[in-house]
Amino acid sequence: MNVDRLDHIGIAVESLETSSAFYRDVLGIEPDGVEEVPDQKVKVAFFTVGESKIELLEPTAEDSPIAQFIAKRGAGIHHMAVRVDDLPAALEQARAAGIRLIDEEPRVGAGNARIAFVHPKSTGGVLLELCERR
Repeated sequence: MNVDRLDHIGIAVESLETSSAFYRDVLGIEPDGVEEVPDQKVKVAFFTVGESKIELLEPTAEDSPIAQFIAKRGAGIHHMAVRVDDLPAALEQARAAGIRLIDEEPRVGAGNARIAFVHPKSTGGVLLELCERR
């Protein structure tokens, strides 16, 4: 698996508006924009920091994975995403190595990236997103 770099850190938040203020007003980082991903029931804002990003995730429905995460653990770091150059090949390598996957096939995420999640039980407790940007 060819991991190119850390793509982003995903942070679950109750409100993009409230949480964005810290990154914008305190750290001086303007958001790259806000996007809704309806099939994931989430609204996201990305903040670029060097070659990586901070992704704030606000649930848009009570049954969304982010809403469930916040209800169970509170707002905070949700996942880490690494960039790969060939997501289908990375998933095949993970399967061959016995890695437990949440997503067996790539799907489209925010920013039109192809993504797939690796189960935390295979990564030492961290939800890991594999991300291929076109």
